[in-house]
Amino acid sequence: MILFKTVRWKNFLSTGNSFTEIDLSKHKSTLIVGANGAGKSTMLDAISFALFGKPHRNINKPQLINSINNKDCVVEVSFNVGKSEYRVLRGIKPGKFEIWKNETLINQSSHAKEYQKILEQNILKLNHKSFHQVVVLGSSSFIPFMQLPSGHRREVIEDLLDINVFSKMNTLLRDKINSLKDNIQDKSYQLDLSKNKIETQQKYIRDVKALTDQNITEKRNKITSNQNEISSLQEINSTLSTEIEGEQDLLQARLNRWHDKKQSLLQFSAQFKQQMATVAKEAKFYEDNETCPTCDQAISSERRDEKLTDAKSKAKELKSAMGKLTEESDQVEQAISDANDALSKIRDKQSSIHSNIQQISRLQAENRSLEEDISGSGSADLRQAEEDLKNFLDSKNNLLEEKFKLSDEYSYNQVMGEMLKDTGIKTKIIKQYLPIINKLVNQYLQVLDFFVHFDLDESFSETIRSRHRDEFTYDSFSEGEKQRIDLALLFTWRQIAKMKNSVATNLLILDETFDSSLDHEGVDNLLKILYTLGDDTNIFVISHKGEILDGKFNAKIEFKKEKNFSKMAA
Repeated sequence: MILFKTVRWKNFLSTGNSFTEIDLSKHKSTLIVGANGAGKSTMLDAISFALFGKPHRNINKPQLINSINNKDCVVEVSFNVGKSEYRVLRGIKPGKFEIWKNETLINQSSHAKEYQKILEQNILKLNHKSFHQVVVLGSSSFIPFMQLPSGHRREVIEDLLDINVFSKMNTLLRDKINSLKDNIQDKSYQLDLSKNKIETQQKYIRDVKALTDQNITEKRNKITSNQNEISSLQEINSTLSTEIEGEQDLLQARLNRWHDKKQSLLQFSAQFKQQMATVAKEAKFYEDNETCPTCDQAISSERRDEKLTDAKSKAKELKSAMGKLTEESDQVEQAISDANDALSKIRDKQSSIHSNIQQISRLQAENRSLEEDISGSGSADLRQAEEDLKNFLDSKNNLLEEKFKLSDEYSYNQVMGEMLKDTGIKTKIIKQYLPIINKLVNQYLQVLDFFVHFDLDESFSETIRSRHRDEFTYDSFSEGEKQRIDLALLFTWRQIAKMKNSVATNLLILDETFDSSLDHEGVDNLLKILYTLGDDTNIFVISHKGEILDGKFNAKIEFKKEKNFSKMAA
């Protein structure tokens, strides 16, 4: 179980340069209130950003840093998994990503993605989607389970049931099957070579036995013909080598310079575009504003005209520079294309040289074989040839046996692969849990006074029936009814996670859930469910309805804004 302890942040969204810290395990239930924009939901974004590198809401990473201080953005979450204490720290300007276990920094991978995998797969054992299905129910960018595609629904349930290990096993098995397939193909290739050797040897034995003065003459004529062809190919190679000598290195160096220049031009282009955007933004500011929004002083028309004239002049200069940059880029692209064409021609010549060398080697080998046929002693050569043939046949039989073993192992692994597919073992496990999932969902729906029968099938498609057995889909209900279904699923996932101890956690956050589509009875019923949750659950409710919910929670946190910075009220 993941026991979240604290979260703290500074220079994050609208928060200033002093740390805001919340104890996540102190109270069973906590109400978080505040005006719009005061920073109530910042806690949720901070936890999500620290753990997964992206906020709960749909906010771009550059927008997460406080726009006034514009540096030293830090978010830190501490939690326990079993007997181990963890602390995850993530920052922007400067960029930071650190995972501490028992106050010892875990070795950082060379790539941030690999370091993130360690956090999600080895420590948290849940991903961003599963976190928001088990921990969070929000009204911003939260996507309820019923609105997820079927593939994402499967990912969530596999995480909850802790059966994604079968997916990992299937990936490893696919690699093994591919390796076996390659080995089988390699053995087949070796068998083909062995068959060719046997056929060649058998032909050689026949030739030795039928050797006469006539075929000796034919062999000498063949040797002469081969030698003439070898001389011709050597002359061709000599000519091709002379043509490409030194030219390839020169072209490659030239191509590298053009590529370097291309990268420089791309950087200049990005800078010009940024400057043009800045100029346009400044011009728009003076076009749209007659008063400074910061100091409330009026901006004179002469000042505005001066700024707009300067902006137009800068924009014209930048546009002209961009035009010249585009022309130069086109010239660079053409030069790169020409150099690549020239290199391609050189490679074609090198390929021809290589092919000729192989042909020369084949002809020389053939000549040596013909010379041995002519000069060899008939009986001795025949005995040796027959011994070699026996060795070739033994080698072929060994290869056949090895191929049969590999084929058996390949077939066996394919059967295991079928079992590890989504339609195999995982489906059987999910089948066992579906009745429990459906039972829990319907129990929570009853508590929420929504009397329908909810049923998920093996493909995670829903069937919802009314008392009169009329069938409905999730989208056919009102927003309040949908939210009851979302709440029932949220509590079901938490219950399943606790049963499996896969992604169980003490933290439950409801972001403006009480402020959305729930009616008065729905609010009361939701509170009933929250009161029944165990002492190992810490509930945080973010709401505008402070006056209605006051007194119903063990603790209360209020956020307010002072001088454009969000703070916790004392």
